[in-house]
Amino acid sequence: MLVIFGYVVVLASVFGGFALAGGHLAALMQPIEFLMIGGAAVGAFLVGNNGKAIRATLKALRGVLKGSKYTKTLYLELMALLSEILGKVRKEGLMSIESDIDAPGESPIFSKYPGILSDDHIIEFITDYLRLMVSGNMDAFQIESLMDNEIETHHHEGEVPVHCIAKMGDAMPAFGIVAAVMGVVHTMESVGLPPAELGILIAHALVGTFLGILLAYGFVGPLSGLLEQKLHESTKIFQCVKVTLLASLNGYAPALAIEFGRKVLFSTERPSFNELEEHIRQSKSK
Repeated sequence: MLVIFGYVVVLASVFGGFALAGGHLAALMQPIEFLMIGGAAVGAFLVGNNGKAIRATLKALRGVLKGSKYTKTLYLELMALLSEILGKVRKEGLMSIESDIDAPGESPIFSKYPGILSDDHIIEFITDYLRLMVSGNMDAFQIESLMDNEIETHHHEGEVPVHCIAKMGDAMPAFGIVAAVMGVVHTMESVGLPPAELGILIAHALVGTFLGILLAYGFVGPLSGLLEQKLHESTKIFQCVKVTLLASLNGYAPALAIEFGRKVLFSTERPSFNELEEHIRQSKSK
């Protein structure tokens, strides 16, 4: 919703200001310029990226209108899940959670937390490292190194759409200049026309530069910043799981391990100590 609202503000400010200054909006409506700039940008995007990057970018763009799913509620659910799992491990041993991590969809523990269970990536991350802990063949240092590598890979994959959109936005002003030059060429070949008609052709040519800059900095460029913010949010949940599981592996009690995980969250989504304690208590009573 904020994306649409932002676009409306951009359009209202630019075109509204132009109209208030006495400009004629009809002069800016040049579909041919849109075709040149937009078509060239899309073509360059297809040339400069492989199929995997294109699919990742299209998938990422589908989510820009949605709000973030990484809310305080989701993190409360995550930490309640980890608390229950680690509590079971402490009471009954690591082997007691083997059936839970082998089939989380059928696990009575995981089933209590549908928000986490619906995210295949985070479920896979949790169960994979719990499985390594159950195997007992890796120490905390090795698991931490493996976690760091996996999180880094996740982050690099998430940066692909960010870079693709940023590069396309950077190219828009240049394609606007191309469209403007094409308009100037058309004007020069029509030099025999009356001055009034030549003025219209020059105005049409200048619209190309205007549109290229507007599309770059008002529409396409900001999307790369938004995708980057979403990437940081999606990475933080993995870091929370990582810190919690490592704390448990190093011998800390479940309550302390959960506190380690709580501390790495962004302040805007981090629940207070009392909120988390109360939520965990309510979850256990279900």
